[in-house]
Amino acid sequence: MGPVPRTLELFYDVLSPYSWLAFEVLCRYKNIWNISLQLQPTLIGGILRESGNQPPAMLPHKAVYMRSDLRLLSQHHQVPIHFPKDFFSVILKKGSLTAMRFLTAVKMEHPELLEKVSRELWMRVWSRDEDITEPPSILAAAEKAGMSMEQAQELLERVSTPQVKNQLKETTEAACKYGAFGLPVTVAHLQDETHMLFGSDRLELLAHLLGEKWMGPVPPAVNAKL
Repeated sequence: MGPVPRTLELFYDVLSPYSWLAFEVLCRYKNIWNISLQLQPTLIGGILRESGNQPPAMLPHKAVYMRSDLRLLSQHHQVPIHFPKDFFSVILKKGSLTAMRFLTAVKMEHPELLEKVSRELWMRVWSRDEDITEPPSILAAAEKAGMSMEQAQELLERVSTPQVKNQLKETTEAACKYGAFGLPVTVAHLQDETHMLFGSDRLELLAHLLGEKWMGPVPPAVNAKL
């Protein structure tokens, strides 16, 4: 038997394009590094309220930089990020509450599909400028990720239950306890130490903490449908 995999938690919200970058890179590295990647659907709005932070797009200079930054990062990471046409409506008005509750339900009932359903929701909002708030859109994303329509409908009916609401709240609170002030947040559990890393640009530092080789944002697998 080889060494026991180190546990990494990735706290993310599909409303965050930087979360998508970290998600894709860590999903690629989980088969290269000796890690157990635990995906943690989180509500970014709750973290911003708790920390007193605000979205970068609310600050004019950051908003301009964000567009250029994501365009370059999209090319570098081979993740197809494209800004929604009505950015402020999609990101600041509609939000992601239902989508993140749905992902929470997926994790509770069908954790093996969490990675694929998360990716499909990111593809809708950040690549194809499609809705992620209305039930038909969420169902379509789940079905494309390989979930049966019956399974997806059952989970969608559970998003307003206390169990799902409380789980999303608890996960968001856990991220806050680690010191999160935005997303993504990666938490590495290494022997007796826990390290919280913010953003998608600390993965080289994560490799250092793990004692692993950083090879940059390795390309997606040949069969990955990005």
